[in-house]
Amino acid sequence: MATITWTNQSEFWLKEIFDYIALDNAIAAANVINGIYDKAQLLEQNPNLGYRYNHESGLDIRILLYDHYRITYLIKSNDQIDILGVFHGALDIEKHLVS
Repeated sequence: MATITWTNQSEFWLKEIFDYIALDNAIAAANVINGIYDKAQLLEQNPNLGYRYNHESGLDIRILLYDHYRITYLIKSNDQIDILGVFHGALDIEKHLVS
């Protein structure tokens, strides 16, 4: 079973998503954040669940989809996953990923 670590950057993105949705509906915002978190927890049992993201770093960066969001994560080893960020599908994530 893999260990999932949420980076500071990923926590920042979650807060941004929550704050934006909560402007209209705090309950919906909480539901979205909980859904993202629950989807990411699937990686504990299956780290390769997301599709591979071709990044210039050559690192094993993958993306797991949840609704309009892309949960971007790095497989560091078979038992360690870092969530790098959670991005809206319309956002160009390349400039937000560490090379």
